Amino acid sequence: MALTKFNFNSFDLTTAASKGLAFNSNANGFETSSSTSMVLIKTLTASSSANLSFVHGSSDVVLDSTYPVYLFKFINMHPATDNVQFMHNSSTDAGSNYNLTKTNTMFEGEHSESGGNGTLNYITGHDIAQGTGNAKFTYNCGNDNDQSLSGEMYLFNPSSTTFVKHFLTVVSNSHNSDYIKNTYTAGYYNTTSDIDAVQFTYSSGNIDAGTIKLYGIKDS
Repeated sequence: MALTKFNFNSFDLTTAASKGLAFNSNANGFETSSSTSMVLIKTLTASSSANLSFVHGSSDVVLDSTYPVYLFKFINMHPATDNVQFMHNSSTDAGSNYNLTKTNTMFEGEHSESGGNGTLNYITGHDIAQGTGNAKFTYNCGNDNDQSLSGEMYLFNPSSTTFVKHFLTVVSNSHNSDYIKNTYTAGYYNTTSDIDAVQFTYSSGNIDAGTIKLYGIKDS
């Protein structure tokens, strides 16, 4: 059987940023492909912003059936106002209203810089039972120059028209009284309509600085 040889110069191996190579039926046999199941969709950076909102179809945001799981990552969120809560809400009308009915629960671990307050607590005061207001990630966020908040939120199958929409969050927050709070929340948006927008804000004042990245997780 004869071998067919190709000149290496006949292959275009130039890839896009953060992409790998995969075989296909094209003339040169290659295409770019994602090398991971987690795909960065959109990055929003705050600068004295009232909120950061991800709306499907706006500014290249994807929040539909493309991915079964979406992940938001919060990086050094800094409030303009001291002693505030970091919160989220969602929309089924492309961001016209952020007031979906939800139920959630919260617990936390905390420890102060002085070595005290080493406790684990169930925070009943921040539970929501079929409420439409914003859901808190954490509370008592400090706004000292060196204080910030980081964490993440998973939103599961937001485009489903059959099931409610579950979310899970974990946040590491610099408390305004100089201790760390590690806060966990879980809940669901009680709607069978597709969620197409998610908004993040503080309970008072602007988001002075910080970055939120939205990822889609495929084949989950």
